[in-house]
Amino acid sequence: MQAVILAAGLGTRLRPVTDRRSKAMVPVVGTPLVELALAPMVECGIRDVVMVIGPDDDEIRNHFGARTEPGISLMWVTQERRLGMAHALAAAARHITGPFVLSACDSLVGASHVRELLAAARDADTVLSLLDVEPAAVSRSAAVEIDGSIVRRIVEKPRIGEAPSNTVSLPHYVFSPDVLPLLSHLSKSARGEYELQEAIQRQIDSGARVVGVRATDRVQVSTPEDLLELSRRRLREEKGFLTSSKAPSGTATKIIDPVHIEPGARIGRDCTIGPEVFLESGCAIGDGAEILKSIVLRGARVAGHQRVVDTVVAD
Repeated sequence: MQAVILAAGLGTRLRPVTDRRSKAMVPVVGTPLVELALAPMVECGIRDVVMVIGPDDDEIRNHFGARTEPGISLMWVTQERRLGMAHALAAAARHITGPFVLSACDSLVGASHVRELLAAARDADTVLSLLDVEPAAVSRSAAVEIDGSIVRRIVEKPRIGEAPSNTVSLPHYVFSPDVLPLLSHLSKSARGEYELQEAIQRQIDSGARVVGVRATDRVQVSTPEDLLELSRRRLREEKGFLTSSKAPSGTATKIIDPVHIEPGARIGRDCTIGPEVFLESGCAIGDGAEILKSIVLRGARVAGHQRVVDTVVAD
């Protein structure tokens, strides 16, 4: 089993966080999104990884070049033009040798759900990860018509009132390689992209067995607010993994756990940092500043005596 990770997105809705980096490299308490997306697949025993990235994303190459676990084979594929998930998958097709898991880097699920997808793939051509959502949210995703576990139809971003159900397909799949030849026969959608949902519908129409597995939860990181919520949750829940940083001696700065302060973050005198704060290396905090429940990213500066609460500071 291979894993294909789609990590070429610009992350327009995440700006200004993505003004200085790709969406894949947005840090969640120091760990890039793409690493969090890959982790459950590695935990499930997948060691052969194809990663689709944007042109000139040297940061992601350098990150994994320094940190890839032993025994993992990582193949890089560049999507020169961002024309949708099907287009990204087509770019990776020549490196796919058998069944594979496909996942976007900004949608996170746990290893238990990946195991459920892999188990369902033993008796299916394609497996979709499904989630029930509120009716108002259906038009932002791909809605499915489902009969038991069998997917009968999939509709990308249906208009309100035209969705076949309130169940949507998440960007996590298990495919057989039979889907790959279909990618060259797709047409551009109204938004100018090649949609993976069209290929899945072609599979359904040809008689392929397409099944769905319901996720109990997932985390979507599309906006700075999503990033802040996920970061604060990790700080609260993973105190044993994250480490606090002590303020420099003699500065009278107070650190309130849980926080994660990377080496290279500059903190002035008489500050209050925390709780639930992440300071990335390369940021600067002026004297007397107060940072609570917030993120300050590299290159950003908080002015002296400024109070920052529930905010992502990116510039």
